[in-house]
Amino acid sequence: MQPGTLFLIPVPLADAAAAKSFTPYLVDTINAVKEYIVENEKTARRFLKEAGLKTPQSELVIHDYGKHKRDDGLKEFFTGLMAGNDVGLMSEAGCPGIADPGADIVAEAHRKGIKVVPLVGPSSILLALMASGFSGQSFTFHGYIPIDKVERAKKIKELEALAEKNQTQLFIETPFRNDSMLDDVLKTCKPQTRLCIACDITASTEFIKTMSIGDWKKQVPDLRKRPAIFLLFHA
Repeated sequence: MQPGTLFLIPVPLADAAAAKSFTPYLVDTINAVKEYIVENEKTARRFLKEAGLKTPQSELVIHDYGKHKRDDGLKEFFTGLMAGNDVGLMSEAGCPGIADPGADIVAEAHRKGIKVVPLVGPSSILLALMASGFSGQSFTFHGYIPIDKVERAKKIKELEALAEKNQTQLFIETPFRNDSMLDDVLKTCKPQTRLCIACDITASTEFIKTMSIGDWKKQVPDLRKRPAIFLLFHA
């Protein structure tokens, strides 16, 4: 039997950002798919409703791939696909597989010869890079960098050195530690190094700004509890 298709379905990055995120093809796809692998069932069901799902949600098969389920193996997620059913993969927010544990599902799909189809949607990493004014020809996303102050300072110095070679460096922190992260960046980097802070992307409170470290020190923003991406580049 021919396996089904695994559709990678992006989810809005912020509340009330649905209109900026949905495409007609995405709406058509979710109304054709009746089985999903999701990171959070509650938010996934809410997203499907907002996106225009017409299928009664009681008819959906939803597999929970939350952090407490990832050690149980992947077999159950592929039963429907191997039986010929199309399945949608959804993250908590943004694009599945990008800084997201759904990449393991996608990798297994390729190993099983299952067709993978990515749908168009918002990626905070790419949106931040687009808006930064930094190099989009050469860039690296590092995810989370060390929490330890000494190790973090060392890592920031390494990223700054790479930025000086015309490669944009992107990294993130848990929202409640953003202010501590920014403080360490401002203390560690050279005054002329350029920093872009992109937070609340696509939300009504969106804030994206690029300045030198020296200028950021004169007007430090409050980033507490706001999802943010930090980007470094040369002067």
